[in-house]
Amino acid sequence: MKTLNTDEQAKVKHVIESGIKVKQEVKDLSEGLRDTVKAVAEELEIKPALLTKAISVAFRESLDAEKQDIEELEELLAIAKIS
Repeated sequence: MKTLNTDEQAKVKHVIESGIKVKQEVKDLSEGLRDTVKAVAEELEIKPALLTKAISVAFRESLDAEKQDIEELEELLAIAKIS
């Protein structure tokens, strides 16, 4: 690595400090979401993992891909039962 001048060192320090703050915020928000999901799932008597999965699928807009994965899984399970 090259020797960094004072301005470059300041940039490195700034980006690392900013990155730490962002990572902490993401962690805090994730923990808050997990707590909310747990509370709502308990209230509605559903599994928190199912609610979390629904959030993930909605976020990624991947319902069609999830359906395809389930179809493939069903095919594999059907094959396993035949053997």
